[in-house]
Amino acid sequence: MKPIIGVTPDFNAGDRKEWGGREPTYFLRARYIRAIEELGGIPLVLPLVADRTARRRLLQQLDGLLLTGSGPDLPPSLYGERQRYPFGTVSDRRASCELDFVHLARRADLPLLGICGGMQTINVACGGSLFQDIASQVTKPLQHRQRTHATNLSHSVIVTPGSLLRRIVRSASMRVNSSHHQSVKAVAPSLIASAVATDGIVEAIESPVHRFFLGIQWHPEFLFEQHPLHRRLFEAFLRAARRRAT
Repeated sequence: MKPIIGVTPDFNAGDRKEWGGREPTYFLRARYIRAIEELGGIPLVLPLVADRTARRRLLQQLDGLLLTGSGPDLPPSLYGERQRYPFGTVSDRRASCELDFVHLARRADLPLLGICGGMQTINVACGGSLFQDIASQVTKPLQHRQRTHATNLSHSVIVTPGSLLRRIVRSASMRVNSSHHQSVKAVAPSLIASAVATDGIVEAIESPVHRFFLGIQWHPEFLFEQHPLHRRLFEAFLRAARRRAT
């Protein structure tokens, strides 16, 4: 049985020209859908509903949940800080819904994969914080906004021994792409760092007590067709979802 994977879209409340202009618009890059579909899942784009009962009912129909990346960032007020640098923030509708989805998925032990901004949402939802701007707050950071296309690998990460991520990729290190200016600062108390870049930036987090509760800072949806280690991430996620489906 193919597992049903809920995929969160971005939401333009009517102030972004590139995503529908003044008309409120859902937006999702097709590469996320392609990765789920081509590797054996049924992707379902989720509405960002406001009612919590409706959110719970939506997740009850799923076998797994994918939190996608985003151009804008979470408002720093969500992790107890004022905004110190200029950057766009996600809509209140998306932030509220995705943060709640994390809580609901964790409570139900629903397999959850967060990519880039999705990883940051997981960390904030669980009580962690973020670097608002890596280049401004970290000494001698790597280039985390690579200048080449995202299908190219950019830098290495060290994978934590004994972690879910290590069991998935079966490697002590791996090369990843990189397209972000924010990252995890304090890892949420209930989570662990399962990959770290050579400059100390946390590149993956996970729950040690759930079947599959993983956030990664890079974008494997650009890489799964050419790079086996990144393909394994989606395959492991879908296996966990398939077990739930049966």
